[in-house]
Amino acid sequence: MRDVIWSDRPALRKPVMVCAFNGWNDAGEAASAAVSFIHASFDAEEVASIDPEEFFDFTAVRPTVRLIDGVTREIDWPFGRLSAAAVPGAEGDLVLFQATEPSLRWRRYTDNLIATARELDVRMVITLGALLADVPHTRPVSITGLASDRSLVDRLGFSHTSYEGPTGIVGVLHNTCSKAGIPSASLWASVPHYVAAAPNPKVALALVRAFEGIAGMAVDAGELESAAEDYERQVSAAVATDPEVKAFVERLESAADEIGVEAPDEEDIPSADTIARDFQRFLRQRGPNGPADG
Repeated sequence: MRDVIWSDRPALRKPVMVCAFNGWNDAGEAASAAVSFIHASFDAEEVASIDPEEFFDFTAVRPTVRLIDGVTREIDWPFGRLSAAAVPGAEGDLVLFQATEPSLRWRRYTDNLIATARELDVRMVITLGALLADVPHTRPVSITGLASDRSLVDRLGFSHTSYEGPTGIVGVLHNTCSKAGIPSASLWASVPHYVAAAPNPKVALALVRAFEGIAGMAVDAGELESAAEDYERQVSAAVATDPEVKAFVERLESAADEIGVEAPDEEDIPSADTIARDFQRFLRQRGPNGPADG
């Protein structure tokens, strides 16, 4: 792990690691927004970073410069940050990895991540991603799940994918997890391609909820729910002003309704016992005096 720079090595209880990468895997910046929200919800603290020197072509992914106090110039390099949080009341703790998708040496990069996961005793790696698709913003967000354990995808009710073709760092990371014997799951959300606004809070919220189901952790997402409602309302208002775009969205809505996106089968609706169990888990994590300290 010569490329990993540690600032702290926390003692964690069988944590889940959740990852998101800016770039190709992050349409509408929804995946990175979801992990940022989870990070803030649990007051996670940075514990390590990956040195970018060996993994980026800085003429393609350029560092940026900013002024501090209007005088001193600071360089912000492409990043890879590892954070951790204790999650009382859950089965285990949480590790978060947020990064810019690297340009070079993906096998070495993912080997570093796997070595880090082993050092922190990570029990599962979950990646979040988002891709542009012909979907309407007015319908529930479609989530596709892949996992090293096929039964996990079936249990959670995600769609299976038979995709073959170009992949990003997420695909390489899951292949590395498989070779290392670390269980992994990949969650992908569909982002309406006609909406340029980023980050997309509605898709980010859907990824957060999907993460909850796999990780066994409840996230207080009230703020994100409000943002998602405002987003949908604003986009709908903008669409209504353009007859051509409105007609296009209506065609997408009709196509979505025909395949039953909006009307799940009764067997896919969580039972009252499941809802109650998840709510109790949420209360335990918050504790008697509000959100648990991260």
